[in-house]
Amino acid sequence: MKTIFVVNPAAGKGKRREAVLNSLQSLGDQAEIYITTASGDAERYVKAYCQEHGAARFIACGGDGTLSEVLNGAIGCDGAEIGVFPTGTGNDFIRNFPDADFQDISLQITGKAVSCDAIHYRTTVNGEVKEGYCANMFNIGFDCAVADLTATVKKKTFFFGSAAYFIAILLTLIRKKCYFMVVDTDGEEKFRGDLLLTSLANGCFCGGGIKSNPMASVSDGLISINIIRNVSHLRFISLLPSYMKGTYMKKKGIERIIMSQKCKKVSVSPENDTMRFCVDGEVTDGGDTEFEIVCDAFRFVVPSKEENR
Repeated sequence: MKTIFVVNPAAGKGKRREAVLNSLQSLGDQAEIYITTASGDAERYVKAYCQEHGAARFIACGGDGTLSEVLNGAIGCDGAEIGVFPTGTGNDFIRNFPDADFQDISLQITGKAVSCDAIHYRTTVNGEVKEGYCANMFNIGFDCAVADLTATVKKKTFFFGSAAYFIAILLTLIRKKCYFMVVDTDGEEKFRGDLLLTSLANGCFCGGGIKSNPMASVSDGLISINIIRNVSHLRFISLLPSYMKGTYMKKKGIERIIMSQKCKKVSVSPENDTMRFCVDGEVTDGGDTEFEIVCDAFRFVVPSKEENR
């Protein structure tokens, strides 16, 4: 099977970006390289390639946003495989595979692929239906505002990854607001009222390594959802360290603040029919939105020497 490295040239900086491109070019005829030209180009390219040539192994060189584009381009193409060579600042999906060596380019070509779930979403905004697939996580409310601000922090400061995310959390906390939502899980109303945030996860991590959904699994056929009620500044700050480490469920009385469960379908209806939500780190607009797990949605390349034995 042909391997194609789909490179987001905006991911990474300076010498790191240069080193990645040099490494890829040294592969010679072992693989092809495609450098994207704009947002959405990775999805367009992969979809067009699959339609014309059929399946290939597509390695997303960038962050979770690049992976999401490649996934949406390749999904439905029988036999296609998707991998990640991490050059972004978050790269949270690959954290679900702690024993893999995603920096080893040769293993990206020879590594075995495993089945992973994805979350399909469908929303309507300004009368237009929008749908797609998410590999890692959706964030709505506070988390989405943080993701939005994180992009600005990365551009205007020297902070990256979880450091940029943490700075964005603090800045967003200063102007903390709540969001009125109606949340249904598997057809049953779970919450109606003001909440701080809700996250719908396939993977455990977001924001460059924050373990916000520790019970999530990329292959259990379920969405891991957190609904966090609106809380005071002091209570939020006291919970933040355990939230970042993924140990918050051990806190006494946490069930009065955070509702966690696993389900197959979720619907979220915002006040005034509009909301912002984050899809694999990329912020978009939506309205009433349906989410559903898709089991074994794609084959993911795990670059591990153990897997190749």
